[in-house]
Amino acid sequence: MAEQDKNVNQTPAQGKTDKPAKKKDAQPNAVVRFFRRIGKWLRDLRSEAKKVVWPTGKQVFNNTVVVIVCIIVIGIFVALLDAAFGSVRSLIVDLV
Repeated sequence: MAEQDKNVNQTPAQGKTDKPAKKKDAQPNAVVRFFRRIGKWLRDLRSEAKKVVWPTGKQVFNNTVVVIVCIIVIGIFVALLDAAFGSVRSLIVDLV
């Protein structure tokens, strides 16, 4: 009876466990860890790619028009600045 009481009072940390102790040598080598990390990265990449919301054709067209208009406006502005600075340079050269 004393043995039964002794086993009942043991905590799991003190008693035997069903799991075998892990050895530090059982860790996978660097090559295996490297390929596991690549596999995890590819799985994460696929899950993130599924979350991407692609624009509709109409949105792409509208954005393209906005970009082209902005390029034209900035081009005109730069051309005006070039003409103005060219005129100022010509006046300075004529005065000298």
